[in-house]
Order: sequence, then structure tokens, then C-alpha cells
Amino acid sequence: MARNKTAFLYSSKEPTKEQFERIKETIAKRYKIKELKFVFDENIKNGFKLEVDNKLFDWTVEGRLHQLTSKLDLLDSSKKSVMPLMRKVVDDFKLHAVSEEIGTVDSIRDGIAFITGLKSAEYDEILVFDSGVKGLVQDLREDKIGCILFDRDEFVSAGDKAVRTGFIAGMPVGENFIGRVIDSLGNPVDGLGEIEPEQYLPIEKRAPGIIDRQPVNTPLETGILAIDSMFPIGRGQRELIIGDRQTGKTAIALDTIINQKGKDVICIYVSICQKASTVASLVNKLKAFGAMDYTIVINCPASDAAPLEFIAPYAGCTLGEYFMSQGKDVLIVYDDLSKHAVAYRTISLLLGRTPGREAFPGDIFYIHSRLLERSAHLSDELGGGSMTALPIVETQAGDVSAYIPTNVISITDGQIFLESSLFFSGQRPAVNVGISVSRIGGDAQTKAMKKASGTLKLDLAQYREMAAFTQFSGDLDDASKEKLEYGKRLMHILRQKQFSPIPRHRQVIILTTALGGRLKNTADKDIDTYLEAVCCAVEEEAENICSSIDEVGAYSPEIKEEILRIADKTEI
Repeated sequence: MARNKTAFLYSSKEPTKEQFERIKETIAKRYKIKELKFVFDENIKNGFKLEVDNKLFDWTVEGRLHQLTSKLDLLDSSKKSVMPLMRKVVDDFKLHAVSEEIGTVDSIRDGIAFITGLKSAEYDEILVFDSGVKGLVQDLREDKIGCILFDRDEFVSAGDKAVRTGFIAGMPVGENFIGRVIDSLGNPVDGLGEIEPEQYLPIEKRAPGIIDRQPVNTPLETGILAIDSMFPIGRGQRELIIGDRQTGKTAIALDTIINQKGKDVICIYVSICQKASTVASLVNKLKAFGAMDYTIVINCPASDAAPLEFIAPYAGCTLGEYFMSQGKDVLIVYDDLSKHAVAYRTISLLLGRTPGREAFPGDIFYIHSRLLERSAHLSDELGGGSMTALPIVETQAGDVSAYIPTNVISITDGQIFLESSLFFSGQRPAVNVGISVSRIGGDAQTKAMKKASGTLKLDLAQYREMAAFTQFSGDLDDASKEKLEYGKRLMHILRQKQFSPIPRHRQVIILTTALGGRLKNTADKDIDTYLEAVCCAVEEEAENICSSIDEVGAYSPEIKEEILRIADKTEI
């Protein structure tokens, strides 16, 4: 007898003949099912359950209580404290029948469950299985749905029941998450106790429209001279950090977070498939510089299942949007989207989707565009908050034309390309001036930085071209030698140690001195000492210049002349 042609009545007390016939008549009229079978269930102490046409009608106290606690469990962690009150409410009041659509696990493999019977399930809806494991609907077909699991698949077996919750996948958010290390679901993993959330927001959300945005015109300074001078990042921008493995990509993101101290910017670092030791070291560095006071770290280690790796950046973005909606400025780092794409490819292949280029599914572009487009500078009507994204992508042998790098490059507002040859030659950060670009440009620079940087990028581009051309030539004229020496000194001032952000006024002083030709007669080994002496002298003799540069970005011919005058008389 086919199960979907038979209705089942579960109870520890057999109904009377009159009750049985009444129920049978009702289901025959509504569902066209004439067979009703009574099943003894000693666990049902009060009331009964009716299973008909893949729906479960629950007239029990226990069932209602389970439904309430399941939905509360999705919302917050305070379930235990209200359990006695909930039971009293359920016991004291008359219960109504609750209709639940239930499904049956058809098959399961590698963290993916295929379920039949849930005809009304929605994409991105949370399902709950018999064991309590939760899953996320990611594939809808005519005969079954595909669900990715948020726990080990050994807790779910074929034949288990799956129940819809009616909730779209979400993330707990709130001020209490600042300074904490959490996983992809918002659970704390730093051993500092539970986190009380303020809201529960869906991890998928439409990006702000054109009317909801305003121009990106306020700088988000990294403290890195090579970036702030030539590839400025604005609040609300999406700037890609791209390069081979071990070229300093994470170091740039980390320095940027540290440089936000005291600037009222909330930082979120999303770690995807990183080693636990790497994340622990990063958190310790942030604590050492006082950056954890305004930073949230979302850690999704390589040991986690692919579904958790997939939702990690969306969870971080949801946290960022919570603060952005309050009018605050947010910086979010996705480290890195290459591994995120691999996790989504794994899920898609297990779901049986047709593979495309490099075995990635056809919507691989969309998963990153719908994530990065959520970064914006909101209009004043919406609070004026901003979320700046620094996605990281890893290349192989410097190939920026590969599938995932080209996808993300086309989505973002520019890229900072780190070159292996520069890195290993000691030029760190190893920023390639020729390929790197910021499409926001001078709009996100202060007047002081824009004028002080002047022709820096052009001079470096000419230096690189001349250096490549003259490496095969033995004889050079004096003008060419002078340009090469000038370019070398410019490259030298762009070298910067990690965890050493440079304040705005010092960046302006360094650029003014270098581009003003004051390094011409300085030996390479003395450049750093000389520039440090100039900065200290300007801070001591012209404190008003430093404060005006920091506060309003002021820069005039008089300020330039004063800096150069002090530089001329500075000795080491």
C-alpha cells in the first residue's frame, strides 16, 4: 500500500469507532484519501498526530512545545530560561491543530541531503531533521529538493523526516558581537561565553539600489603609503587584493584594520578555509594593537563542511549591514573568495548541477556579485552609513586572467595586485604599480594627499619601463641614470614594515620631500633615517601644519614650501 495513499493516526489511546470514522470522512473529503490506519505510539501522552499527504497535523502538547522551541532556537540562545514558562503556557491554554509539511530524506552524501515531499519549500529556507541537525535548501526540483547540512552528515540518514521551519537562513547580529570570534552561524568560538544578539537578519539581501546610494568620496586610509598615495580606497568602495600565495595579501588587510583605531570604523574579518593557527595568530596581533576592540572575526576553518564555508562571507556581510544601517562605517575583509568559490563548486557538483569552465557552475559570477554589491555608501535618508569591502583572491603564477580572478576584478572598483618578484626582492608591500588601479581615484583622497602624491604613479611607471628597457644595455646617458636613481628612491620610500601604519600628515611630508628632489644626495642606507628626521622636525617646528593636514586635509604652496624648507636644513 503506497504511503501517500494512506493516512496514519498516531496516539497512545485508540480512538472510538465514531471518532475514527469522522476523521476518515474528513480526510477523504479534503485529500481524496480513503485509507486510514491507526498506529499505537506510547510516546504521545496527550492528543494525537495525523499524517496525511506528506503533512503532519499535531494535536499534542509535546508537538506544539517542540515547534515553539525549535523556532526559538533559531532566533536566540535564551531558550533554557523560558522553557518552564513556555510549558505552563502550553498546558494552560487550549491547543489548535498545527499543520506541518514534512519530508523524507531520500538519500544523503557528503553533507548534501535530497528530500522528497516538501513541495512548498523555499530556496534558502532552514529545515530541521529528526536528529536536530539544520540544513539550508539550495536546490529545487520537481520531485525532490537538495539541502546542504550545517553539521556532520552522519547524524542524518535516509528515511529520516525533515520539517520546514518557515525561516529563511539568517544571522544573529548586535553590538555584543564586537570583539568576539564567531563561526559562520554566529556561535562564539573564543571561549568567552554566549553572545546575546539584538536581531536576527537574513543572510541574503538585495543590494541597495542607485537611489539608496551616494558617491564614494570619503577616504578609508590603510596607513600604507603605496596604497593611500596611488590607489586610494573610499568608504563604500570594493577594492580587490589579488596576488599569488604568500605575497602579503592578508598583511595589507590586517594593517588596514589596525589603522582604523580611533576612526570610528567597525571592522569584520571573514576567514574562509584558513588554518586555525593562522587565525589564532591574527587574533593575537589584533589584540596586541588594540584592534579587537572594534573588530569581529568570523572563523570558518578548513575542517568545516563546505556549506558553512559557503555561507561565511554572507554572514559577515549581514553583520556589516546591521551596523551600516545605523549610520556607522564598516570595513569587511573576505579572506579569501578563491576558497569560497571552491566550496560552492563542491556543493554544486554534489547537487548534480551542470559544470562549466573549470568545473564551476554557471552562477559562480552571481554568488560573488550579489555579495560584493551589498557594500555601499548609503544615502543620507538611510543614515549615511557605509560598508567597504576588501575581498582577497589568490592567483596561480600571477595569472590574473584565470576564471575567478577575472570575475571578481569585473565586480570590484579596482584591484591591488601583489607581485611575487617584488615581494621576494624585498619590495614590501609588493604592489605592482602597472596593474593595480582604483576606479574611485582622487575622489577618495584628501586635498593634501592628492597634491602631495602629484606625479608619483607616473614617475614609477616610467621608472619600471626604463628599468626593463635598460637591463639589456650597458651604456646609459646621464639623464637616464638620473631617472633610474630617482625611481629607485621612490621605490624605497614605498617600502614599509608590517604593523607600522603611517599617519596622514607623515605620508604627506614623505611624499613632499621625495617628490621635491630632497633625496637626490642621500645614500640609500640613510633614506629612512633622513625621512624620519624630517617628519620629526616638521612635527616639532610646524605642529599647526600637521594638525591641519590630519583634520581637514589642508595643503597649499605655503605648506609645501615650509616642509621643503625644514627638509633642506635637516641633517642626519
